Amino acid sequence: MFKALQLTKGEAGFAAAVTSIDESQLPAGDVLVQVEYSTLNYKDGLAITNKGPVVRTWPMVAGIDGAGTVIESTHAGWKAGDRFVHNGWGLGETRWGLMAERARLQGDWLVKLPAAFTTRQAMAIGTAGYTAMLCVMALERHGVQPGHGEVLVTGATGGVGSVAVALLSKLGYTVVAATGKASEEAYLKQLGASSVIDRAELAAPGKPFQKERWAGVVDAVGSHTLANACAQTRYGGVVAACGLAQGADFPSTVMPFILRGVTLAGIDSVMAPLARRRQAWDRLAKDLDAAKLETMVEEVPLERAAEKAADLMSGKVRGRVIVKI
Repeated sequence: MFKALQLTKGEAGFAAAVTSIDESQLPAGDVLVQVEYSTLNYKDGLAITNKGPVVRTWPMVAGIDGAGTVIESTHAGWKAGDRFVHNGWGLGETRWGLMAERARLQGDWLVKLPAAFTTRQAMAIGTAGYTAMLCVMALERHGVQPGHGEVLVTGATGGVGSVAVALLSKLGYTVVAATGKASEEAYLKQLGASSVIDRAELAAPGKPFQKERWAGVVDAVGSHTLANACAQTRYGGVVAACGLAQGADFPSTVMPFILRGVTLAGIDSVMAPLARRRQAWDRLAKDLDAAKLETMVEEVPLERAAEKAADLMSGKVRGRVIVKI
């Protein structure tokens, strides 16, 4: 038996509770793992609070991310004792996730944990931080370099935003952080933001074409915020879009794309190919300041994960929440 945060839905309604599960109930897979840490991403918050249609099969074990140690394996690339990190691949949605002491997974989904990180640090990064790295890589791939101008990070006190600010500033970019939490200006400047703006400047409907400002954008918010960010992006600039905290709509026009050559780069972390995942984790090991990472972190036991998920969805969380299993 092992403990897990299980989500159930039936005649009695929805429930999220830590429960005991027999190992024989685990889904098929070629690697059995012991999970040491998981984490709360926005998608986990949606699932655990039942605020969005994330979970597709019931009952479900929550947790799209995990890090720990391989117990046994029939996969050629993995052996007992190997340390792993896992992000996405439908866990916590269509397949039992990693807010559990045990999980059975596909070895092809796992990334070897870089030696630079403990399992705790890996989950301080989690899908949010790994997604932030994918966004930075997209800006680089499309030619945005330090010195080209300001880079905007929206939702800056969230998980993606916090890591993006830290990464971009270490790489030499001039970072402008947008947040609705004026009290967190010192936190964002400590992470490396050169200036902080009120998210209200971007959150309302705006003109389809606005004054040029951003060389690049990392957006985890969507909706009017993304539309305004695109409308303010400079000629040839790049917008990396990875989230929908404000909404899934995109009330924009083609103007920034056909008149300024702006690139809108979609960032998917869930099904990203293994080679890109490995590259992102190698870059995180090199480019993320471990001391800055620690300032973002709050740690809770598995028994408090559901409570913190509710806080996350009501905007009461800064940075990253890691879950000690």
